[in-house]
Amino acid sequence: MFFVDTIEVAGLGNRSYLAGGERTAVAVDPPRDVDQVIAAAARRGVRISHVVETHVHNDYVTGGLELARLTGAAYLVPAGARVSFERVPVHDGDRTEFDAAAGLTLRALATPGHTPHHTSYALEENGVAVAVFTGGSLLIGTVGRPDLVEPRLTERLARAQHASAHRLAAELPDDTAVLPTHGFGSFCSSSQAEGSDTTIGKEKTSNEALTRNVDDFVADLLAGLDDIPAYYTHMGPVNAAGPAPLDLTPPVVADAEEIAARLAAGEWVVDLRNRVAFAAGHVSGSFNFEVEGQLATYLAWLIPWGKPVTLLAESPEQLAAAQREMVRVGIDRPAAAATGDPGGWVCEGETPVSFPRATFADLAGRHPAEGLVVLDVRRASERTGGYIEGSVHIPVHLLHRRLDELPAGEVWVHCAGGMRAAIAASLLDAAGRDVVAVDDSFDAAEKAGLAVRNS
Repeated sequence: MFFVDTIEVAGLGNRSYLAGGERTAVAVDPPRDVDQVIAAAARRGVRISHVVETHVHNDYVTGGLELARLTGAAYLVPAGARVSFERVPVHDGDRTEFDAAAGLTLRALATPGHTPHHTSYALEENGVAVAVFTGGSLLIGTVGRPDLVEPRLTERLARAQHASAHRLAAELPDDTAVLPTHGFGSFCSSSQAEGSDTTIGKEKTSNEALTRNVDDFVADLLAGLDDIPAYYTHMGPVNAAGPAPLDLTPPVVADAEEIAARLAAGEWVVDLRNRVAFAAGHVSGSFNFEVEGQLATYLAWLIPWGKPVTLLAESPEQLAAAQREMVRVGIDRPAAAATGDPGGWVCEGETPVSFPRATFADLAGRHPAEGLVVLDVRRASERTGGYIEGSVHIPVHLLHRRLDELPAGEVWVHCAGGMRAAIAASLLDAAGRDVVAVDDSFDAAEKAGLAVRNS
């Protein structure tokens, strides 16, 4: 018998896996915070004998090297990956037996496309494939994006993705479970598809890489590629060099005077509370990145790389959760932190500031009007599906560099659901703009009577 445990990394839209028998197990594409993988192995009562990477990741800092060090496991990395640490290089066709009593073996399958060296691993029980760890190759209903390595390689890698998908479909039984690392909200996915589980047989009928000819597939894949988070530039080199050991100890405590001094120095002060609480009262100049949202993705995307960040949280637990999210994308140590509420974060004689929240129905009652600016901070791919007539479009990840493009007036900022609008509203508020955060689903815009146009 075998088991496969899924380790969700929801904030990044990724999954890692622990698979094994009664005695030993392998960890596949582990996150930076490896304690949860170790805990999963402890619950199963198994020893982690191998740690496996499908590729050098571009979207998060791997915990593979550290997990192998802590457990004494062999560290398997595709042979074509250029890395600076000792590992077991894996070649196409290599078989790794890891639980002889259970008849469990990993078979390496070269599946280039997401990266040139990408490798999938078929989990075989007594010689029969029962699952395949596909990393950033074959995803649920789609494939991993091919444009994260080198622009000149993008089309070639897109064609390789198509060929790799067909190889997996041809070589593995239809009932083989497909277990990707990306595709659950990750920007490493070339598109987002519904569903949480799949098989080779299901993908044969639903995945465009397997239902369309290579030229049409590649043309549409390249045309649909979305923006790349800025921090991706740093993830590959960190992983190739070998990430440093993890440090999740609490940051030094900042009082109100230090918070003010760090803001005055141009550093980032990030309030982790939910957007409703932030809008109602916050430290002037601070930015709002909800820890319950995609904190790691958007904070790492927006913050200038290496800039000191001070965290404000309502509790030590919220602060610890944020640190865990941040280390996954290489923001290792906050400069300082404070917990409590805004009243304790402002200097004596000062009070927290606030801005209003609204719905699309509220906006419909005011728009259009002189001196009112509607700002859409969704990505360009989202805006093509419909936008409010007369709105200004600046995606949230570009807003802090393009604030001077906004017309004068009160800015009503919206996204698709409210989270990114809250980030944008905090940036605008810190810049001294009059802002209203539209905390509503964009589906409500047209229903509210706003004129929605399609690109």
